[in-house]
This record gives sequence, C-alpha cells and structure tokens, in this order.
Amino acid sequence: MSVKETSSNWEPKILVFACNWCTYAGADLAGLSRLQYPPNIRILRVPCSGRVNPQFVLRAFQRGVDGVLVAGCHPGDCHYVTGNYFTRRRFLLMQRLLEYVGLDPERFQARWISGSEGPKFQEVVTKLTEDIKALGPNRKLRDAQ
Repeated sequence: MSVKETSSNWEPKILVFACNWCTYAGADLAGLSRLQYPPNIRILRVPCSGRVNPQFVLRAFQRGVDGVLVAGCHPGDCHYVTGNYFTRRRFLLMQRLLEYVGLDPERFQARWISGSEGPKFQEVVTKLTEDIKALGPNRKLRDAQ
C-alpha cells in the first residue's frame, strides 16, 4: 500500500469507456461548457459501448483502476443500431463476474449519455467518483497479479 492510498486525500482512478458518437461528445460538451468534474477520470474513446470487451474491464481493474464506467448512446439511438443492447446485457454479466472474483459490483457502471447531455456527464462521473471514494482503493485484482 502506497503512502498516497493511506492518506485522507486519496483520489480514485476512474476509467471511462466513452462511445465516440454520444458520450464522448457529451464529455466534450461538458468541457466546452466549463462544467467542473473530477480530474481523476480518464476517458478512453471507443467506437461503440458494445465494443467494450469484458476483458478490457477486468484488465483495467488488474492495472489498478478503482472504478470503470462504460457509457454509450441511449437504447434505440445507437449509431450501430444494437451496440448498446449488447452493453446492457454485458453489464449484468460483468457485475456478477466482479462479485464472483471478490470486487464490489458497484465499481463497474454503465450509463446512457447522449452528445447533448454535458451536464448529465458531469453528474454521472462526479457521483461515480464519490461512490468509488467511499468504497476505497481497489486492491483485490491488483494484488492478485
């Protein structure tokens, strides 16, 4: 355990897999609108939320990420027609898998954020950061390596 993690000012590392067509545009709008959200999130742009392989999520946790958000278009509005339906199904399976390996399933979230919802992006990542901070650092998968 590092000194940074034991101090009271520990900040969680959050990885956001953001759909190129909706959520990434929403994050961009939040930035352009100068909305404040936690600086400790990292956004990884993906073509579609349905393209996020569950192995990517597990690998992120193994590499020390404390929380993962997969965010995409609202159901029915997917640029690739059905991509977010795959995400919705995988979300439930991933939560069960994380619980099985001993991680709190709340560390993994899936949300629908369109390109015009900059304030919603800010709200979602702020709440996720607060929730993960309350859970504490992810040590389970990272220490297993």
